[in-house]
Amino acid sequence: MQNLRIAASLLMLFLCSPAFGATKAIKFGRLVDGTGRVLTNAIVIVDNDRIAAVTTAASSIPAGADIIDLSRYSGIPGMIDAHTHMTYGPDPLTRGSRTATVNMILAEDALKKTLESGVTTVRDMNASEYVDVAMRDLINMGHWIGPRMLVVGCGLRAQRSKFGTPLQCGEGNGPVEFERAARQQLAAGVDWIKIFGSTGSGQDVTGFQTVMYDEMKAAVDVVHAMGKKVAVHSYGAGGGRDAIRAGADSLEHATDMDDETIAEMVRKNVYYVPTIDHNRYYYDNAEAFHYRSGAKEELTDFISRNLETTKKAFKAGAQIVMGSDAIYTMFGQNTRELGWFVKAGMTPEQALASATTTPAKMLSMEKQIGAVAPGFYADIVAVEGDPLADVNVIINNVKWAMRGGAVVVDKTRPGR
Repeated sequence: MQNLRIAASLLMLFLCSPAFGATKAIKFGRLVDGTGRVLTNAIVIVDNDRIAAVTTAASSIPAGADIIDLSRYSGIPGMIDAHTHMTYGPDPLTRGSRTATVNMILAEDALKKTLESGVTTVRDMNASEYVDVAMRDLINMGHWIGPRMLVVGCGLRAQRSKFGTPLQCGEGNGPVEFERAARQQLAAGVDWIKIFGSTGSGQDVTGFQTVMYDEMKAAVDVVHAMGKKVAVHSYGAGGGRDAIRAGADSLEHATDMDDETIAEMVRKNVYYVPTIDHNRYYYDNAEAFHYRSGAKEELTDFISRNLETTKKAFKAGAQIVMGSDAIYTMFGQNTRELGWFVKAGMTPEQALASATTTPAKMLSMEKQIGAVAPGFYADIVAVEGDPLADVNVIINNVKWAMRGGAVVVDKTRPGR
């Protein structure tokens, strides 16, 4: 851990941050502000890292403000990707042979591409040696450029190391050890706790439950007592049901949930992060990743069931959140999940909410991110086209982005 701190300190010498500069006035042809309003010829006034005002009156522009003319574009709130793996790239075949610190430094490209997709906040969902904590802090200090990060440290899981050897970070057997593992992550300064409640990732879509209800409940109780929240990974229905019973705050991936489980998820206001598109990414790259024969057929079947479960959950009134599960070379495709949400029955406006206002509430940051409104962080994105008419405008046409008052993406001029 000490070596990691030293490496992070050295990186500060070489990395720079975008300057805030003077007060800015950003002009949009239209603004979908995330509060339900659509303004024509909108002007957003930004002071440092916050939004000072949203108006349509040119007379409201302060004297001396820097004017950013994006009047040919539509403005939307900076988006939130609630499930990423920033330190997992870029090559799955060699990632395990590199140190955690090297993987952290290689993640700079993932940070850049995530911003280019219009995502200005992420919840990163597992990392070795707390490099995610270091990345979050470097970004917050202005030494790295990237989306705002909320992190989980080591995900909690059933023991994978050999019996008789020390438990690895996050591992546990039984409720007491899951309490200990949760406290370990909280002491490291994480924002959320993640529990790997089942098998499932990449070519493995089995979803066998690996963490039992009493283990989940023990960790959840400790975390909630400390004022934090818990996300549970479960590909299968059993782990999803127990996660909801145990008091999880968000449920990741869960497929094949029955009507009773979905109703309980809605009743308890558990946020559902289906991550449909990441299995499409695995399918597209099955040959490059050397997946076994038959894996693509299993992925196709799982995607179909995942989409069907999302349809049922949406119809039942579940709080559905965009999470890409971006990994390896998937960064930059973070918002493709929104296309699946439209297939599940959402309008483009509802899909946009799943990437803005809904995850902001899940993260307890609904007064800070997810909308373009006075007092909020100046996280703003410009897209070409009408985002309320076609979700592909949000997915494919990001031209400019501001994160915390600093312009971090600009594709509005040739050569940018």
